Amino acid sequence: MSDGLGAGVWGLVALAAIAIAGALVLMARRGRGADGGDLLARIYVMVERESAARLAEGEAQRGRLDQLRAETADRLGTMAQSLTRDLAEARLMQGAALREIAEASARQIEAVRATVDERLHEAVERQMQTSFQRVLEQFTAMQKAMGEVSAMTAQIGDLKRLFSNVKTRGGWGEAQLRAILDDVLPAGAYEANRRLREGSSEVVEFAVRMPVKAAVPPLLAIDSKFPTEAYERLLDAVERVDAEAERAARRALETTVKIEARKIASKYIVPPVTVEFAVLYLPTDGLYAEVARIAGLMDEIGRTCRVLVMGPGLLPAMLRTIHLGYVTLALEERTDGIARLLGATRQEMLRMDGVLERLARNASAMSSSIDEARRRTRVVAKQLRGLDGIDPDGVPPVGEDVAGPGETEFNGA
Repeated sequence: MSDGLGAGVWGLVALAAIAIAGALVLMARRGRGADGGDLLARIYVMVERESAARLAEGEAQRGRLDQLRAETADRLGTMAQSLTRDLAEARLMQGAALREIAEASARQIEAVRATVDERLHEAVERQMQTSFQRVLEQFTAMQKAMGEVSAMTAQIGDLKRLFSNVKTRGGWGEAQLRAILDDVLPAGAYEANRRLREGSSEVVEFAVRMPVKAAVPPLLAIDSKFPTEAYERLLDAVERVDAEAERAARRALETTVKIEARKIASKYIVPPVTVEFAVLYLPTDGLYAEVARIAGLMDEIGRTCRVLVMGPGLLPAMLRTIHLGYVTLALEERTDGIARLLGATRQEMLRMDGVLERLARNASAMSSSIDEARRRTRVVAKQLRGLDGIDPDGVPPVGEDVAGPGETEFNGA
């Protein structure tokens, strides 16, 4: 900064010297005489003085600039020391704040870690308990399923033993047929183990009473058959994909069903005790389906033996038809009863009409008597009103004519 001021002062001095030199040159050109030397001397003196003044002023300015430089340096040193001190204090405060923040963060992180560890521990324990409980439940269910499988295996063995015995197999079919009859027909609509011929020991398993108007309604014989041997051979051949064995098993099943149908026709179709046909019941739908698949078998049995072959899916439909016949018969009986009731009601209405007619005549006579009594009551009331304001000696004796025009005479009758 001082170097710049010094350069400016020296520049001004140079400009002044140049100006004075120019002036001297001009004056030397205009006048060259004695006065000219004095003038030059004076000018030189003025220039010297001016230069000295300029130099003194430059020195003074240089001194002031040096003083200003020293003061500026002192102020800058003071400011640097203050700034350094402030920066050190700020650094200390910042370090303390950072330590506090770090400590607080460490405490929060520790708290979060403890909370996370606790919750994670609880979650793990809960998950382990749930998983263990699920494993126990699955193990219990597996044990139960194994027990059910064992029980099912025992039941299958029982069923095999049941179906291997002809007597027990027939009893099972009879029980199933009884359940269907009980479920569809009304109470008392069938008989079990009914003898159809006099002096015969043959009894049909079930005899259904037909819903007809008769003193002794005819019966429908239903007998259950379960030819499991031929049926099992057929299933085994189908499973082994043995076409020849399958055809032989079907022929055996066809022969067995025909034989059983002929037995039912000869034993249990006894008109007029029974209807003109009977029913051969097969206890399983699978067996019925295999019999129905044999071409022409059911038509031939129905035509030659008058026997209907039915399974668990078809027999209830026929029994519901019979039940509907019972409902129709009951409605007809109720209709006859209602007709008789209406006839009796008509007779009673005619008698009631006569009674009402006599009652009307009596009511008419009673009405005339009531009107006559009312007229006589009015006459008596008028005579009693005439007593007000009349001398007792002037009262006419009872029985005289005191009636006014148009009124009936009161004679005490």
